[in-house]
Amino acid sequence: MESLITAAARALQAGDPLGALNRVALRNDAPSLALRGIAMAQLGDLAKAKTLLRSAARAFGPKEAVARARCVVAEAEIALVSRDLNWPANTLVVARATLASHGDLANAAYAGHIEARRLLLLGRLDEAERTLAEIKTTPLPPAAQVARELVIAGIAIRRLRTKDARAALGRAASAARQAGIPALAAEVEGTSRVLDTPAARLITRGHERPLLLEEIEDLATSEALVVDTFHHAVRRRGILVPLGTRPVLFALARILVQAWPADVSREALITGAFQARHVDESHRARLRVEIGRLRTKLKPLADVSATRQGFALTPRNTRQVLVLARPVEEKHANVLAFLSDGEPWSSSALALALGTSARTVQRALEELARSNKVQSFGHGRARRWMTPPVPGFPTGLLLPGPLMKT
Repeated sequence: MESLITAAARALQAGDPLGALNRVALRNDAPSLALRGIAMAQLGDLAKAKTLLRSAARAFGPKEAVARARCVVAEAEIALVSRDLNWPANTLVVARATLASHGDLANAAYAGHIEARRLLLLGRLDEAERTLAEIKTTPLPPAAQVARELVIAGIAIRRLRTKDARAALGRAASAARQAGIPALAAEVEGTSRVLDTPAARLITRGHERPLLLEEIEDLATSEALVVDTFHHAVRRRGILVPLGTRPVLFALARILVQAWPADVSREALITGAFQARHVDESHRARLRVEIGRLRTKLKPLADVSATRQGFALTPRNTRQVLVLARPVEEKHANVLAFLSDGEPWSSSALALALGTSARTVQRALEELARSNKVQSFGHGRARRWMTPPVPGFPTGLLLPGPLMKT
């Protein structure tokens, strides 16, 4: 009978869940329950997989700490895939330490990679890097090497280090071929497409074009004055003027930059920045005040001067002026970007990933649902939200990371 367990484990390692189930489907001992749980996870029945793994963990005896820890690691991976980011991460840390102390370095490394992937989803890049640094890299089986390189690539993508990302994805593709698991190869291919998908739009002198990540990376070291709509800031090389808490000033800056080198009428500025339907003298007075504030904020980068018709922006020390805009302008673009990975997300997981309140995310989801941009299934805490990949939206991998170092 032990030969059946070994054969099922090898089938799972090779990415053959049906072959594993054929060997252990009718058995209810602890090892069989664990293998059945992993097989069901590979087949996509995550709820059944979680139930089986918890049953297996309870069935293993007190002296079988390694086996229980492996069940915890498998359940953690299910939580990650199902975007249950509230799953108790400390449980995984303890399981990882248990595996390492008992010499199961391969599964300890796998646990570390799951931990790093969760941190990557949450945008906690420094912590993800520290977690990777703690993992012994040799010897790693090909499947574990793929997991490691995907995390390295994800961190590099968010930090706009495209050469590092391509190198990591190349190593991941090579390891996926050695592993011979189609699902791993598909995951590497999907992540690689991020580098070849437009991640932003460049708007200058009334014209716009899509930008790839490499081109966005180049902007960080260029002499261009950039209005950055991802981070609501105006920047040029090492100088950054954040305007995230001043939406009116940011709107004025964007309008002026998009019109550069021409000026913009007072009426157009009032309509665009204040969303006013009818312009009156109070709007003109407010515009003068806000332009004065913008002039002070932008002093290191540009001057804002009055003209007969309105106002014009004059950049300092550069003739390159542009707007870095999202691929699609959408009120809830960040939420849609995370959902565009095709995975089911809970509102609490989205709130963690976006760094905002669950209620704010819930309102955004309800608004998106009313416009048929997202859909939900389940009820209460089991409710999940998802959407098919949205054309023009970059994956959530691209959103939280900085576009320049400050």
